[in-house]
Amino acid sequence: MFFFEEDAGFVEDREDLISILKMRFGKVPPKVVESIYEMNDLDTLERLILVAANAPSLKVFLEELEEGEGSFRITGERFNPLASMLEEEDMNGAKN
Repeated sequence: MFFFEEDAGFVEDREDLISILKMRFGKVPPKVVESIYEMNDLDTLERLILVAANAPSLKVFLEELEEGEGSFRITGERFNPLASMLEEEDMNGAKN
């Protein structure tokens, strides 16, 4: 891959990640945006895109953001995007 193509990939992945966070959780704290723009590893950015799409809360995403490079665990109920809805139903006495 040419250098400029790699740079374009970084920009696109960063913008995609921020867009997903905004769609899912509303306003994104400036420090989070700054952290995303400081990332220089495409694999980490792509992993965080998956995390952002599946994390039930911004808190879970932020925990994964702090993990940094090399973390690959995106499994279990921790990444069920419907978990918060299911918890609300349980609290309201609705049947599953």
